[in-house]
Order: sequence, then C-alpha cells, then structure tokens
Amino acid sequence: MTLEFRVPHDVDTDASPALPAPAADRPRHGLRALLDRWAVRRAAARDRRIVEHLRELDDLQRLLTTAREVVERGWTQHAWFAYLDEHGRVRKASSAAAMDVQGRPLVAACLVGAVVSAAGGPQAVHSQPVQRALDLVWHALARDEGQSVAWCPAPDLRMARVRDLTSWNDAPTRTAAEVASLLLTAERVAVHESERVQARRVAASAT
Repeated sequence: MTLEFRVPHDVDTDASPALPAPAADRPRHGLRALLDRWAVRRAAARDRRIVEHLRELDDLQRLLTTAREVVERGWTQHAWFAYLDEHGRVRKASSAAAMDVQGRPLVAACLVGAVVSAAGGPQAVHSQPVQRALDLVWHALARDEGQSVAWCPAPDLRMARVRDLTSWNDAPTRTAAEVASLLLTAERVAVHESERVQARRVAASAT
C-alpha cells in the first residue's frame, strides 16, 4: 500500500500577528484632537479669506475698466469732474465740490474722478472699492506692475498718493491717452495680484 501525504493548501499562510497602525493613522484623542480640529478651522477660514480677496480683485478690475471708459469718453485736468449744469453749461467740480456733480450729466473726469465715478459717484469717494482701486492705480504709476501690491497704507500716505495721481494727471503735457493707458496698466496689476493670490492658495492646499 502506498501512503500519500498531502499538504493542505487552504491554510492561511499569511496569518501573522497584526502590526500596530502607523502613528499618523491612529485616531487622535484629547488635546491632540482639539488641536487638529482647530487647524482645520483655521485652514478653512484662510481659504475663505483668499476666495473673498480674489472676488474683490475681480471687482476692482471691472471698476478700473469702467474708469478707463469714463476717461475715453471725456477727460479733464485741474478738477475731478466736468458736468452740465441746469442751463446746459459745462462746469468743473474739484474734490471739495464733488457732490455738485450728483445727478448731473457727466462730461469728463480726471484720473481720480474717473475711479470715483466708476464706483458709483461722489457719494462713494470714501468707500473701500475706491480706496483699493486707487491703491492699484498708484502702484501702476510708481511701481513695477509685477510686484506685490502694498495694500492699506496709512491715511496720510494714502492722501499723499492721491496727490501724486492728481499731480500726474494735471501735468501740462499729459494726454487722455496716457491716463487711459495708466488705468489699463492698473487692470493688469489686478490680474497679476489675482494670480499671486491664487498661487498662494494652491501652495497652502498642498501642505
């Protein structure tokens, strides 16, 4: 008689004691879990701020496009606005008399006046869109358009920058085409800034 020895093949040859999960995969508890949740909330809040900033830059670009169209329709110097009075005569209004333009047909605007008009008129002069748009215009005038924009300067510095823009607009050899070109450069500055912010968002999401 021949004896056959068979090796059973249904035995789990991979059976071995379970290894502990890597530290990164273990559930967090206590203070560690609290810190993790806080980090997630911080990251979400940071992303919301970035999205809001991108939306603002898009709005500012459109505002500057509208300001450029205002200048292309009519440009003036030594005043913020030129408008028609109730008798159809052309009048000029300085920054101090800007409210006189309210409800009047606008004939022309200077560089700063065009930004104010694009934002809704003289009542918007102190609004954030006007201030931030002027930050971009000053950057286009005084800095390389590829550099990062310095937002929210101190009030006295911001007023000095508005005076810079006004003096530049009122230069004897200045032309409407140059003013429109500066506003177009400011639009590109807004685009560059959007690209920079978006790159930071991508980098943050990768960490």
